[in-house]
Amino acid sequence: MNALPARIGALLLLALALSLATEGFATATNLLNVLRQASLLFLVASGLTLVIIGGGLDLSVAANLTLSACTAALAFKATGSVAAAVATALGCGLAVGLLNGLLVAVVRVPAFLATYGTLWIASGAAYWLMAGRVVYGFPPALRGLGTGFVLGVPTPVWIMLAVAVAGGAFLFLSAAGREVFFTGANEEAARLSGIPVRRRRILVYGLSGLMCGVAALVYLGRVNAAEAGLGDPLLLPAVAAVLIGGTSLFGGAGGLAGTLVGALILTTVTNGLNLLDVGAAWHPFVTGTIILAALGADALLARRGA
Repeated sequence: MNALPARIGALLLLALALSLATEGFATATNLLNVLRQASLLFLVASGLTLVIIGGGLDLSVAANLTLSACTAALAFKATGSVAAAVATALGCGLAVGLLNGLLVAVVRVPAFLATYGTLWIASGAAYWLMAGRVVYGFPPALRGLGTGFVLGVPTPVWIMLAVAVAGGAFLFLSAAGREVFFTGANEEAARLSGIPVRRRRILVYGLSGLMCGVAALVYLGRVNAAEAGLGDPLLLPAVAAVLIGGTSLFGGAGGLAGTLVGALILTTVTNGLNLLDVGAAWHPFVTGTIILAALGADALLARRGA
């Protein structure tokens, strides 16, 4: 969290530079679009942040989003009920997350292998369920989650802020949240001090899955369609947002505020590159450079603080 002001400063300098370099960046319409884009990325990355802080890893977040969106779309088409679609998306996301938690915490499968396996299972299930179809055409109540406005601000942005506040309160104000930090910092010491390590691991994986369900509903509302592979492009940007935000891959340090800033930096860069008419082939190069710069800055700060 100590490096958060520096990241916020970098975001503001980036926004200022793009405002001077392009005509369209600083418009209200474009800035709201950046926030809308960042909100979806943050929702996926928020649960991943909790998992990584707790010493784990979740490679299934994008596939979980896809499966949750597909099952929600099919549930709506079968019942005509928005409530059924919402419950299905949240239930599917939570189920995949809890499966990850059980595999990692109880069966003791390494997190990389467990979530890599569920990535393929969730992805395969989505392809099987959709059978090449694209399900589209949802009512305003569902589409509003992705495209609506409340008080002039996109609905997904309000959802993002609510998750950021609730997640921050969980991490820093609750006993369970502090135990997640301890577990990620030193699992054996946490266990010896009486922290229920297995339950905390299952908890954060379950929350990660639940956030995939929330993100699936926002994504469905935005694109008004569901198909297999829908969320696949979100995995690497979600990991990047967590890393740029300052959460340590080794666990025990980080926070959702940093991930929010990381998501904003990534979406601002992508938006700026598009406005500058930079080819899409350069986007991954720029993203990788930003990640390395953020990690390098963290390493320098750690050395100075040592």
